[in-house]
Amino acid sequence: MTDTEIVEMIMDDRQQNKGLRHLMSTYSERLYWVIRRIVESHDDTDDILQNTFIKAFRNIHRFESRSSLFTWLYRIATNEALTFRKMMLRKATQPMPESGMVLAGGAVSHSDNEEQMLEKLDAALKSLPERQRQVFEMRYYDELSYADIGQLLGLSEGALKASYHHAAKKVENYLVNMSAH
Repeated sequence: MTDTEIVEMIMDDRQQNKGLRHLMSTYSERLYWVIRRIVESHDDTDDILQNTFIKAFRNIHRFESRSSLFTWLYRIATNEALTFRKMMLRKATQPMPESGMVLAGGAVSHSDNEEQMLEKLDAALKSLPERQRQVFEMRYYDELSYADIGQLLGLSEGALKASYHHAAKKVENYLVNMSAH
């Protein structure tokens, strides 16, 4: 089912529920991992994902088809997750759980070597400046095009390519230096 068909179904009062189910089944997994990398907690991720779909459903009439439906949902999910994270940091009643980076798709073996590598990758990504980390994750994990990332972040493709290149080099250098120790 195409994005246009999903949007049309949601906007049709008689098919709203069916359209929402298609929207959720099409994009839940990808959006889950976008959110999960920001908030790091499964339960919080599920709540934010649900809020993302509610917000998208309520505002579907604002979707202008200038970008893909995923790009629009990605922006909503990212904003919801960042808002949640800021709120949690302000409360500061409980520390955020530390967990290793989880690769998109979720199929991660629990071998020690792989777990250590994921921890090193997570540390490498956390060492990047926020913008570089964001561009790297959108490009590498979410496989977004530079055009889509540019729409989300309001940056030129040239700036994004440079940012991704610098981030990739920093991650590579970090991992090489960690392996040498």
